[in-house]
This record gives sequence, C-alpha cells and structure tokens, in this order.
Amino acid sequence: MIAYILRRLAYALAVLFGVHVVTFTLFFAVNTPEDQARLQLGRRVTTEAIHRWEAEHGYDRPLYFHAGAPGLGKLTDTVFFATTRDMAELRFGHTNEGLDISYEMRRRFLPSFLIGIQVFLLAVIVPVVFALGMVLFRATRLDAAGVALLVVLMSISTLFYIIFGQYLIGKLMQLTPVSGFARARPEAFLILPIVVLVLGSLGPQARLFRAIYLEELGKDYVRTARAKGLSEWAVLLRHVLRNSLIPIVTNAGAMLPIVFTGTIITESFFAIPGLGAFTIDGITQQDFGIVRAMVFVGSVVTIASYLLVDIVYTFVDPRVRLE
Repeated sequence: MIAYILRRLAYALAVLFGVHVVTFTLFFAVNTPEDQARLQLGRRVTTEAIHRWEAEHGYDRPLYFHAGAPGLGKLTDTVFFATTRDMAELRFGHTNEGLDISYEMRRRFLPSFLIGIQVFLLAVIVPVVFALGMVLFRATRLDAAGVALLVVLMSISTLFYIIFGQYLIGKLMQLTPVSGFARARPEAFLILPIVVLVLGSLGPQARLFRAIYLEELGKDYVRTARAKGLSEWAVLLRHVLRNSLIPIVTNAGAMLPIVFTGTIITESFFAIPGLGAFTIDGITQQDFGIVRAMVFVGSVVTIASYLLVDIVYTFVDPRVRLE
C-alpha cells in the first residue's frame, strides 16, 4: 500500500511539473514579457520603459537557458527557474496595482472555503440519498417523477438558478441578501449561493448514482443477500451502496477543488470576494500575475484531490490493496 501511495505521489508531482511547464510556455513564450509590458504600459511606450518594466519584474533574463552564465547558472539564471522557485515557495508576486497576490489569496480564502465545504458535503450526500430513494421505489410513479425532476434540473442552466433565486428569494421575498458578503454574519449571504450550486449539481449526480445502483442490483451478490432474508433497504445500504463507493468517491474528488478555489461564476454573480471572483478580476483586468497564480493553485488542488481519491481507493476497493 505504501508503494502504491508513493507511486501515485510521484505521478502527481510529474503531472504538476508538466502543468507548470505548459502554463509557463503559454504565459511567457507565447505571450512574451515584452507583450505583457506593452499591455501594461501602453502600445506607444518606449523601448527603455519596456526594459525597465522587465527588470522590475525579473523578466530581463532568458526564458529557459542562459548561455552566458557560468555552470549551473545556465539553468538557474532564467525566468523559468525563478518562476518555478517562486511558485514552489507560494510567492506569486504583485498585481498590476501593486497588491501582494499571496496576501489577497489568503484574505479571500475564507468566503470560498465557507461556500465550498458546504456545497461539497451537500452535493455528495443529497444526490446519494435521493438516488437511493428512487431505487427503493423503482418502477413506480414516484421513481418516474424523480427521473423527470432530475431531467428538468439538468436542462436548466446554473445561471437561471442564480438569476431566479436572486429575484424571487432575494428581491421579492427578501429572505436573503441579493449579493455581497459580511464576515460578521456570513450565513445570511451564503445560503442562496449554496442552494443554487447544490441544485445545479443534483440532476446529473443523482441520475448517475441511480444508474450505478440499478446496475448493482442485478448482480449475484444482491440475489444472495435477498435469499438470506435481508430487507430491500438493508440490501441497498449494506451491499449496493458499499459496492458503489468507487464512482461516488471519484465524483467527490472531482468536486473537492471548489472547497479551496471557489466557484468562479457564482462568486461573481453574488459579488462574494472569494478566490473565484479574484480569478475573474485577473482575467478582466488582464492581470497575468493573478491568472498565473490561480492556475497554479487550481492545478495543485486538483492534482491533490485526485491523489486523495487514489488513496481512498485503497480503503473502498480491495483489489487496489491486493496489488
């Protein structure tokens, strides 16, 4: 098991390095430091101003290989090495306005985390329970109504839930604020975004889990459990759900990054100052420092999530332990 985890960890580090290389190429080789300087300073800027901007940001060195440097300096005295070192130390530089990006990310982490952790738990538990109830009453009108409801939920865009929820619950009923965030009373501002995100994920998740449960119900071990006199509810909870944990864990791992990186669209529409809204600000302002930092953090969290899923597999899948 230890060898399996170490092997997966090595794969994760290799993937992270590959993502960093691709990201660096997109930000520096395709969009050169000179292009970034012209974007920030203006198209009519002088060559001296461009060189000064590159020196201030540490971009006045070769990108990958410094032929004029001695020894290892050929590799270390480069923009790629400096950027890799800064990313590994979680030093992301400053925004176009001079704000420290690392500080801004720490300051904005709490709103994203409060939304993400609750959405993660509810978006996993609610579809699992909903699908179990549908399978328990399978081939009945209740099951058919549940399938129809899920199809309707899948057919509606998340943007509709956001706009309709803000108008109905926030404006007409005035049960929650329409937008904003307050650290003194965060629950009032987060209820509506959480409900919107859970509703948006309920349709596809519950339909997937229902299909998985129905497939498991046709297997031999289920017939054996029924022959032993177990009730249908006991069969579902003790056998079907247990043997369906692998796809459930996989889906949970795919949703785990939102706990740390936030939800871009939802935070923007609800004016929540989280990491998702921070990413949108960087894109709209063409602030490559913010975008590059958020891409790196998002990559780290996503790769770590799938690494955690691989580790959880060792507990829910005996075949992994046997390997």
